[in-house]
Formats: sequence, C-alpha cells, structure tokens
Amino acid sequence: MAKQIDEYFNPWVKGISMYISSHIELAWKNPDLHRMMSNENPNPPSPKVMEAIMKFAEMSNRYPDQGLVVRSKIAEINGLEGPENVMLGNGSSEVFDNIFRCFLGTGEEVIQHTPCFGIYKLRCNILGGKLVSVPMVYKDNQLLYDPGSILESITEKTKIIVVANPNNPTGNFMDREHFVTIAETGVPFIVDEAYIEYSGLGKSQVDLVKKYKNVLVTRTLSKAYGLAGMRFGYVLGHQDVISQIAAALLPWNVSTISMWAGYAALEDTEGLRDRVEFNNREVAYIEGALSDIPGLVIFHSNANYILFDAGPTGKRGSDILEFALERGIIFRGETEKYGSDGWFRITIGTEEENRMAVSLLREYFGMG
Repeated sequence: MAKQIDEYFNPWVKGISMYISSHIELAWKNPDLHRMMSNENPNPPSPKVMEAIMKFAEMSNRYPDQGLVVRSKIAEINGLEGPENVMLGNGSSEVFDNIFRCFLGTGEEVIQHTPCFGIYKLRCNILGGKLVSVPMVYKDNQLLYDPGSILESITEKTKIIVVANPNNPTGNFMDREHFVTIAETGVPFIVDEAYIEYSGLGKSQVDLVKKYKNVLVTRTLSKAYGLAGMRFGYVLGHQDVISQIAAALLPWNVSTISMWAGYAALEDTEGLRDRVEFNNREVAYIEGALSDIPGLVIFHSNANYILFDAGPTGKRGSDILEFALERGIIFRGETEKYGSDGWFRITIGTEEENRMAVSLLREYFGMG
C-alpha cells in the first residue's frame, strides 16, 4: 500500500501551523482601526524613498543585482570594511531564517532570552531544534537581563545564542560587558538590533564583529526607517562568516524596489532623525501621562513600543485590549508571566493616536 502524504513530512514539521498575525489581519480587514500593536512606524516613507520606489518600479522587469551599492553604504555607516561584511534579507525574519539554517541541526539548541521576539522560536522549530528559554528577572518593576543564566544554559548542543538589544518587548538594553562575555564563549551569537536607531548607533554592539567571528548583528529598516512593508533587513559580521551564510540565500531574495528604497532611506539622514525625534518625544509623553496611575508598571522604552503590567492594579491585559478595541484602537496582547495576567503593549502611533490611547487608558483606570 502506498504511503500517505503526511508520512513524508519531516517529523518536526508535522503539526506546525503557518504563522498568522491575527492583529495585523484584523487591522487590514478594518482600516478604520488604529494600528498601535505591531511596532510599525506611523509615519509614511519620506519623499526621497517614494522617489526611489517609483523610479525602480519602472525597472521591475529586470532581476536585481547582489546589492553591492546598498551593502557598501551599510558597511560605511557601521565602520566596517565593505559589502562583504553585509548580507541582505527580505526583512530581518529571512536573515534569522538563513542564519538558523546554516548553524542549527535537528535536536540542537538555541538559547533565547525571554520575553523576546517570536521569530527565534519559529525558525528553531521548523528545523527541529530545541529552544532553551532563559527568562529575564522581574525585580523592582524592571525586567532585567540575566546573562549569567544564559552562560549556564550552554551545552555541547548549543549552536546559537540570540539576544535582542534593545529587547522586544521590554525596551531596555543589556550592559556591554555581558555581550563580551557571551561572545567569548565562541558560540554563534546573534545580537538583534531591530530598534537600535531610536537610541543611536552608539549603543550598537557592531564593534564586536571586528573582534569575534562568532558575533552577528542583525538590523531592519522596518522600524525607525518606517519600511515594514518593503521587507528589508540585513546582518553584519566577519566576511568569512557572512559569505558562508549568504551562500544559502535564495537568489534575488531582495527585490530591486526594496533594495533601492532601502538605499534611499539610509541616505536620508534627516528623515531618520525626524522619525526618531518624533518617536522618542511621544514615548516620553505617554510614559509621563500615565505615570500617576496607581499600581500600573510602565517599562521605560528605548524603542517604538511600551510594555505595561497592570497586574498590581488588579486589571487583566485582555480586558484592557478589549476596552481599547471597542474604542477603535488595537493594542498588543502579552502572555501571562511572572505571576501576572496584566501585561499589554502599545506601539507609538501618530500624535493623535497617542493622545487617544492615553485618554482611554486613563478612563479605564478611573483617572479621567
């Protein structure tokens, strides 16, 4: 008797569901809802980026090149030798996928520091890897990195360590000395800097790639640059490591339009500065406007989102999300953790949206 098709699937793939972001689907189905949930930039692409998009859209009948111009620009910005230190991806999600496929085998381990970006788990699972989650320490109304526990979790099967800096969703940084300690283990070490531009490249760990071949720094243009829909990410590293990882890329993985829109965004330093200043000003406004709500824990953010724990107020995060949705705003839910079900997160929106969000939260907590 012939085998059934499901018998041909790799065992670690069977049962895995397609990733669907329900809150993004909801937003596209209901355009009138305010999107304060996906860490998107509320500001549209700059005129310089739009000019590049229109120019290269007319060349969509041609295959893209390998991106030497934009890779050289990225290397220049980061003080690296040249394009051989840079690999481009269809968003940083593809960058992670490619790195994981190059290092991780079935049954081998990825160490992540939680709570964190969900893509690490997704890419580990699809390869049959084992995810080792090291929780942050919730202390004095802060979620603190625990680098000691990361080091203690390393085994002979550890193939990747990944740490977001600043962390998503907590918005804070890990001290530089701990990056050095982890780098010195020799384990492939990914530093996810998706939100670094909000604090400036002075907070980046990119200099470590010059000393440690095992360190890779990932970035995206989805956040501060405001190009989430263009799908442009990249990784920085030693040229030997980058060339090996890049060998596993799908050909022409980044479109001509995305590549040159990305280049225009990187050159538009004034546009980036304006977006960063707007975001950081609005973060300060929201944090300040909600700081007098008794019991509400606000995690200061160095990114374009703010994490809250309403557990000490006796409120549930899911109820807050429902309350906001009734008023036309989508917030982001968070899983129960550290003994609290009061977690929720908001993305910085437009000036109008941020004031709407503050008003409804003050109303919800009886502070109107």
